[in-house]
Amino acid sequence: MSRYDPQTALIVVDVQNDFADPAGALSVAGGETIIPYVNAQVRAARAAGALVVYTQDWHPAHTPHFAQDGGIWPVHCVIDAWGAALHPALEVAGPIVRKGSNGEDGYSGFTMRDPVSGATVPTELEAILRARGIRRVVVCGLATDYCVAATALDAAALGFETSVLRDGIRAVDLQPGDGDRALARLVAAGVTIVSSENGGGDAASRATSAG
Repeated sequence: MSRYDPQTALIVVDVQNDFADPAGALSVAGGETIIPYVNAQVRAARAAGALVVYTQDWHPAHTPHFAQDGGIWPVHCVIDAWGAALHPALEVAGPIVRKGSNGEDGYSGFTMRDPVSGATVPTELEAILRARGIRRVVVCGLATDYCVAATALDAAALGFETSVLRDGIRAVDLQPGDGDRALARLVAAGVTIVSSENGGGDAASRATSAG
């Protein structure tokens, strides 16, 4: 049975040059390798009448999110720069939700957090999904242990039936095992991890090999 229907949205998280391209400022190991799989999911979703939505990190040149301004990350995904663009091999077939444009930490596709005050504000993603009558979301993209996990956790907390495509994610693994731990947090929150192993069955209890 297809995982897509008109009440389902595929959320493609941050498949951008700075994350997916080996030359990117914050390149995720193996990031480019997920793109053919993600594109196949985009086509399957559209064929089934599902919504496809993309998120895009979109930062100013200076933000407390960056190490140069007191944060932890190298400069990446700066507004209108090559690194912020969606990877040219990615099939784009739906609305794009940009996050972090006012200097926020833009980990989740649903919310942004002021890195100084900690205050959170919503993006337009939830409103887009509610307007379409979406009940289920399927998440893929980059990176497992940051934006993918944050987006999936928020989706589940907002009441969407949420799954993450194991073959469509890769982890930063800033600390070894971060990706595995992120998947374990997702499973604990009720998110289903879908693996293509054994014919593509759901592997909700298996949170290993984040990649």
